[in-house]
Amino acid sequence: MSEAADTLRALAATLEQRKGADPDTSYVARLHHKGLDAILKKVGEEATEAVVAAKGGDREQIVYETADLWFHTLVMLSASDVPVDAVLAELERRAGRSGIEEKAARGE
Repeated sequence: MSEAADTLRALAATLEQRKGADPDTSYVARLHHKGLDAILKKVGEEATEAVVAAKGGDREQIVYETADLWFHTLVMLSASDVPVDAVLAELERRAGRSGIEEKAARGE
């Protein structure tokens, strides 16, 4: 696996450790304490901010907002008990495959 996958795994492990921490001292624990709906709302907000940044064309903002989106997506995966390796495996499965073929295989 790549260095990027290793970074995602390490971050996911840290987020999993912080999941049950004190919500007064851990942002991740605070999100989990608020529940899945609050986490999903945050993912939606971050996705919107990433889109706005991309529309604006500022590379630095795009990177910053995408990092926020990925971070909160990892929190969502943790809350849903979905390991990051499941997503990495799905991306690996799709690698080198046409997006058109992928959609056709799913009946889209």
